[in-house]
Amino acid sequence: MVATTGARLLASGALETLKRRLLPLARVITPNRPEAEALAGMTIDDVAAMHHAAEAMLTLGVPAVLLKGGHLPGEQVIDLLATVDGVEELVAPRIASRHTHGTGCTLASGIAAGLAQGLGLRDATVRARAFVRAAIAAAPGFGAGHGPLNHTVTVDPARLAP
Repeated sequence: MVATTGARLLASGALETLKRRLLPLARVITPNRPEAEALAGMTIDDVAAMHHAAEAMLTLGVPAVLLKGGHLPGEQVIDLLATVDGVEELVAPRIASRHTHGTGCTLASGIAAGLAQGLGLRDATVRARAFVRAAIAAAPGFGAGHGPLNHTVTVDPARLAP
């Protein structure tokens, strides 16, 4: 819906259709802060607001929300994995890098791959987050702006902590 750069990827008039017709078909959604603000209809300035927004998005008919906290300031990135069973904070140190182009798509794809392989939602999410973090850390350094991740990185299974 909204890229990291702030560019809108969805026409504003399509938001209600997305909420009403597509979200109930999803197993999990992975909104970033601007997307979550649009979906939840609220401003998200801190982790407490993230919790409220995640709960609001669950009322849209989607069974799970991974609300990504990378757009909030701080030394740590806090993502929320919310389901009807509760909300878990997944915390990791922020990696100082400008090479973050495609992180959201890579994370969502990693979760989808894990689910397709039979992993549970939490395990798929933890593995996908570890992959994205490793891909940022190993980024090749291309370009002068938001460069790409290193999608060829391999994640050591022993490093799959949230």
